[in-house]
Amino acid sequence: ADDGVTLDIETTDGPYSLKADWLIAADGTRSTVRRQMGLDTSGKVFQDRFLIADVVLHGEPFPLERTERRFWFAPKFHSGESALMHRQADNVWRIDFQLGWDADPEVEKRPENIKPRIDALLGGYAQYDHEWASDYTFACLRMPKFRYGRVLFAGDSAHGVSPFGARGANSGVQDAENLAWKLVMVHRGLAGDALLDSYCAEREYAADENILNSTRATDFITPKSDISRLFRDATLNLAKTHPFARTIVNSGRLSVPAVLRESPLNTADVDAFEGRMVPGAPAADAPVQLADGSRGWLLRQVGQGFTALVYGDGNHDAVVRQLS
Repeated sequence: ADDGVTLDIETTDGPYSLKADWLIAADGTRSTVRRQMGLDTSGKVFQDRFLIADVVLHGEPFPLERTERRFWFAPKFHSGESALMHRQADNVWRIDFQLGWDADPEVEKRPENIKPRIDALLGGYAQYDHEWASDYTFACLRMPKFRYGRVLFAGDSAHGVSPFGARGANSGVQDAENLAWKLVMVHRGLAGDALLDSYCAEREYAADENILNSTRATDFITPKSDISRLFRDATLNLAKTHPFARTIVNSGRLSVPAVLRESPLNTADVDAFEGRMVPGAPAADAPVQLADGSRGWLLRQVGQGFTALVYGDGNHDAVVRQLS
């Protein structure tokens, strides 16, 4: 409704109703809230499947300083398809095998079919225990908008990307950080309802940026046309001996915060900004010199409210009067 949301909730102890001023729908890729509101996501589903196999390795198959993420493009041990391996906690290593669109995931997840793949990747040098297996399909999707009246969508319910570059988890955390303070200010009457629209403008833009980068990575990892494969293979061949080509290799660019240049919270600036610290850019690592001459960090100085950063030799008292 215009003034709130009513939820009918079913539990093992019976149903009950809950009235709330706002509802944040952060209920995942298969969002129940999204479905019950008759909403959907749109985008691209890539015709490929990957197998996930988690194994606990005994001993150290690689030197500790060499436990970085590994990616193989068309390796001989995996019939020319891609493979990925990275270390997790408790000496668990996650291995992803590209299967192809025609593979049967249920068959591929059988232990007797997973073991030969892992043995081939490790070369028979490591002892391991198979812990878990699953499968996934690449998809880059998002809702047309993240706000529908009193319902705000965040995380995987609002958008989804292929699992490369840590974009899924990071974007969900960024959604929450963006939305939480705005919703608090509106709820307390410290800001108008339009502030929540800036959440949509900023995070929809960030979702599009993530989808663009994830799509590019997916196209490089699993090329679906002769031209894409030619480009990928040429890049890999050149990368063996030419440093410039190594910057083109794309096995999933790591997630970075979006620069919200077109945010409605930005005000027009007369002078151009030099460098990366433009309005809407993340300032997490900006050093400052404090009044006592010591060094600190910008975000620790700005407090919990809106902050005016004034550049140049302007009169401090005059600026304060103008802002007031």
